Amino acid sequence: MYLVTFPLSSTIFLLSSETTSNRAAGGLCSSTLERLKGFTCSSEPIAGRHDTRKEDEKTDGASSKICDQGSSMRFAELSPPSDSNAASRRSKSVYTPLEQQVIQLKQQHKDALLAVECGYKYRFFGEDAEIAAKELNIFCHLDHNFMTCSIPTHRLFVHVRRLVSHGHKVGVVKQTETSAIKASGTNKNALFTRQLSALYTKSTLVGEDVNPVCRMGDVEDGACGDVVSDPPESFLLCISENWDKLKKQLTVGLVAVQPSTGDVLLDCFPDGPSRSEVEGRVLKINPVEILVPSDLSEQTHRLLQSITNVSAQADDRVRVEKRDSAQFEFTSAMNTVTEFYCHTQEKGSRSLSTVVSLESPVICCLGPLIQYLQEFNLERVLRSESSFRRLSCASEGMTLSAATLRNLEILNNQTDGGVKGSLLWVLDHTRTPFGRRLMRKWVSQPLTDPQYISERQDAVQELLQSHSLTLNSVRSLLSHLPDLERGVCSIYHKKSSTQEFYLISGSLSRLGLELQALLPAIQSQISSALLRGLLLDTPDLLAPAHSFLKVLNEKAAKSGNKTELFSDLSGFPVLQERREQIQSVLNEIMNHRKEIRLTLKAPALDYTSVSGLEFLIEVKNSLSSTVPADWVKISSTKAVSRYHSPFLVERYKKLLQLREQLLLDCQREWTNFLDQFGEHYHTMKRAISHLATMDCLFSLAEVAKQGDYCRPEVCESQRRILITDGRHPAIDLLMGEHNQFVPNLTELQGDGRRTMIITGPNMGGKSSYIRQVALICVMAQMGSYIPASEARLGILDGIYTRMGASDNIYKGRSTFMEELTEASEIISCATERSLVILDELGRGTSTHDGIAIAYATLEYFIRDVKALTLFVTHYPPLCELERAYPEHVSNYHMAFLLNEPDVTDDADGTFPEFITFLYQLTEGAAGRSYGLNVARLADIPDSILHTAARKARELENLVNTRRYNEHTMPKHCSSICNSLTRDFTTVVSESSLRR
Repeated sequence: MYLVTFPLSSTIFLLSSETTSNRAAGGLCSSTLERLKGFTCSSEPIAGRHDTRKEDEKTDGASSKICDQGSSMRFAELSPPSDSNAASRRSKSVYTPLEQQVIQLKQQHKDALLAVECGYKYRFFGEDAEIAAKELNIFCHLDHNFMTCSIPTHRLFVHVRRLVSHGHKVGVVKQTETSAIKASGTNKNALFTRQLSALYTKSTLVGEDVNPVCRMGDVEDGACGDVVSDPPESFLLCISENWDKLKKQLTVGLVAVQPSTGDVLLDCFPDGPSRSEVEGRVLKINPVEILVPSDLSEQTHRLLQSITNVSAQADDRVRVEKRDSAQFEFTSAMNTVTEFYCHTQEKGSRSLSTVVSLESPVICCLGPLIQYLQEFNLERVLRSESSFRRLSCASEGMTLSAATLRNLEILNNQTDGGVKGSLLWVLDHTRTPFGRRLMRKWVSQPLTDPQYISERQDAVQELLQSHSLTLNSVRSLLSHLPDLERGVCSIYHKKSSTQEFYLISGSLSRLGLELQALLPAIQSQISSALLRGLLLDTPDLLAPAHSFLKVLNEKAAKSGNKTELFSDLSGFPVLQERREQIQSVLNEIMNHRKEIRLTLKAPALDYTSVSGLEFLIEVKNSLSSTVPADWVKISSTKAVSRYHSPFLVERYKKLLQLREQLLLDCQREWTNFLDQFGEHYHTMKRAISHLATMDCLFSLAEVAKQGDYCRPEVCESQRRILITDGRHPAIDLLMGEHNQFVPNLTELQGDGRRTMIITGPNMGGKSSYIRQVALICVMAQMGSYIPASEARLGILDGIYTRMGASDNIYKGRSTFMEELTEASEIISCATERSLVILDELGRGTSTHDGIAIAYATLEYFIRDVKALTLFVTHYPPLCELERAYPEHVSNYHMAFLLNEPDVTDDADGTFPEFITFLYQLTEGAAGRSYGLNVARLADIPDSILHTAARKARELENLVNTRRYNEHTMPKHCSSICNSLTRDFTTVVSESSLRR
C-alpha cells in the first residue's frame, strides 16, 4: 500500500496493487464505485461547461497517471477534502459522454472485456482495464472516473488473442460513424456512435480483427512471433444431461462445433456415475471451450473440473461457459432449432426435418449452441449438411475409451501431457495444419472396415515404393501452405480480411492449376484407387477459385485497400457510380483553378497538399492583399498562407463525404463478394479434405521408411493377433541410433489360446510389451505399416485398458475404487472381438482380497467375455488358471538373469539378488517379482535393503511351510476366488443392465 497525494487536488488516494474480483452493477470495478460514492452523477451538463466537450479529454499527467507495469491499480478515497469549494466542484462532477456510452455497452455485455475504439487506439475501462493491464503487461491509469489502458489499433489482433488465450471473452467496440458523413448530419456535435462489432473466445477466434495474416510479408518472413497461434483443434463442446427416473438411466447429449473449420460432431449415449463415456469423448474432441447448463450434475462437473485443471498454464486450460439451464430444456431448445432451420434457403444446408429427427439430448445441446454462436455471428456452420458427423458410430471406427487413450499415450504422453512420445507424435509427419488435424482423427478413431484399411495400405505402399516424380511434385505442393481449411471457413463466415482472402484463394487457385497440369501423369503412373480418386477429383473442385482471384487487384488486396480492391468494376455498379460521382467533384475542383488563377493573377498556380489537407491555395504573405475576403485561411507560415475559397470549402466537404461513402460501399460489396465465394464453401472444403488425406498418407509413408516396418495382413473373418518381432513404436523411435529394443512374438487366437498371463520382475518390460501390442493393433487398423517383421491381425472393435495405480481426487475415488470402476466398465463394454489389457488389477487393497478379485475378474474374461486378453500380475496364484483353462490360457514372463549377491550378513540375513533384465517374452510363470532389486536401483539405503531381504525370506519360508504341511493354500485360494467370482459376476451383470 502507498499513500499518494496529488499536486493538483486536495484529494488523497490509496494506491494498491491488488486486483478486484467483484464486479458491480454497470460493469464498474468496486474501487471505482468506492471512489464515486461522494459524487452526484447527473446527465445534465455542468454550468459553464459546453456539452460537446471532447470525448477523450486529456488531463495533466502528474495528477492522473499513476501507473505500474504488469499490475492493475486500485484507488480508494481515504478522506474527504477539507476545501468546501473542492467539495462543491465534486458534487457537480458527471460522467463524460464517452464514459456514459461505455457504461451502456458494459451493461449489455457484462461478461466480456470491452476494447473500445477511440481514434487510433482501443481503450479498456474500469475493471476491464485492470484485468487487461495485468494480462497484457501494459500501463493502467486513472482518467476521469475510470481506470483505463489502451492498445494501438494495428496491434489489436495480438492483444485480443492474448486475452482470449487466458480464458477471457473479449468484445471489440468500433465507431460506426465516419467524421465527414457525421459532419454533414444533424448530430454533428454529438458523440460518435459505437457498437459491439465482434466477440471472441477460445473457440470463436474467427474474423479480421484477430487474423494474424494482417500483413502478408510478416507472415511469409515469420515476423509475427508475438502472436498467440491457433491451437490445432478449437472445438466448442456443448453437453446436456437427461435423467430418466423410471429407468434410473442417465443419457448424455453432445454437440461439438469447430467454428474455424466448420466441423460439427454429434453424439448421444448412456453413461454411468463415473462419466467414463463423457470423458472418452472429451479427450477425443479435445475442446478449448465447453458450454454447460447452470444445473450441471455434480459428477459431470467434477469430471470437467479434472480436465480443465490438467494444465497449470492458464492459456492451456479449457474455458467453461455456464448458461441458463432453461435454454437446455427440450421445449426451449426445439423452438430455437425450429426457428433457425425453417428459414434456411442456402444450397447444401441441413433441412429442418433431418434436424428434428435427432435424439432429444442432441436437440437440447443444439438449441443453446445456436444461441451462443449467434452472439458471435458464427452460427452459419450449423446449417451445413456436409459438416455433421457422428462421433461414436460402430461402423466408423474402433472404440478407444478415455482410459485407453491415456494409458496407451495415443494422443499425449503421461509425463508432461505433451505430444512427444505419444503414438500421434510417431505418426504425424504432416506438412499442413489441416493434415495435422485429420491425422489426429485417424489416430483416435482407427478403421473397422477392412476395405478402407486395405485402400489406405495400398496408397501407403505405392507412396513408399514408387519413384514417380509426380508424387514428389504433389508432396512438394503441400509444403508451406496456409491453413486453407480455416481460411475458407473464415470466408464462409464473411469475416475474412482482404489479405487472408487473397492468400487463401491464391493458394487454392495455384494448387488447382498445378494439379491440373499433373493429371496426364497421374492417370498413367498411379495405380492406387485412393490416390487416383483424390488427385483426379481435386482440380475440378478447386476451379471456382480462379475466377474470384482474377477480379482482385493484388497490390490493393495485400495492403488491405478495399477502395482499389476490385480491378474490374463492371460487376459492381454501385462502386462504379460512386467513383463517377467522386470524379465529377474532382473535375469541378480542378476546373475551379481557372477562376483562382484569374483572381490571383497567377497563371501557373496549382493546388498544394499539407498534412493530409488537399486543394490548398498557397499565397505569399506579401501578396495577401490580393486574397478575397471570403476565402478561409487554413494554415500559414512566416512566408505563405494557405486558403480555401468558398467553392472549395463546399466541394471539398462533398468530396470527403463521397470518399467515406465509397468506403462504406466497398465494405458492403466486399461482404457480398465473400458471400458469393461462400456458395462454393462445400466444394472447397471437400477439396481441402482431399489434400488433408493426401498429406496423411504421405505421413504414413514417411513412418514406414523409418526401419523394419511391415505391411500387416488385416482380416475381418478371424479373431487373432499374430505379431512377429513386434516393437514399441514410440520407444523404438526415442532410442534412435542406440536402438537395443528387444522385439517379441505375440500370438493370440480367439478360438484357441486367447489369454496371456504375464509375470516377471519389476521393471522387466511387462507394461511396455502389452502397450506395444495394443499400439501395433491401432496402427494396423489406421492403415499404417507397423514396427514388426510380420503381422496377421483380426479386426478389433475396441481396445480396453486398465493400467497403473492412481487415485482421482476430483471424482472422489480412491486408487482401489478407480481400479474396480475401470474394470467394471471394461467388463460391460468388451466383446469377443475386443482386445483387453489389465495391468496389476487388485493391488490397491489387501493381498488376499486383491488376489481374489484379480482371479475372479480374469476368469470372467476367459469364460464369459472371451476377448483377446493380456493380463499382467504379480500374484502367483493367478497362474493356476492355465491348468484350469489349458485351451485358452498361457503363462508367460519377461526373462531375466538372476545373480546371487556375494555379500552375506553374519546375522543370518542376505542382501537382495542382482537382476539383469532381458526384456524377452518367455513361456512359463515367474516365481517371484524381485521388487528389492528395484529398491536397490532407487538407492534405498543398504540397512533398509538388508532388513527387507531378511523379512522377505522369513515370509517366503512361512508360506512354503504352510503349503508343504497343510496343502490347503490352493484349495483355500480357489474357494475364495470362486466365491468372489460369483459375487463379482453378479455385480458386473447388474452394472451391465444399468448401462
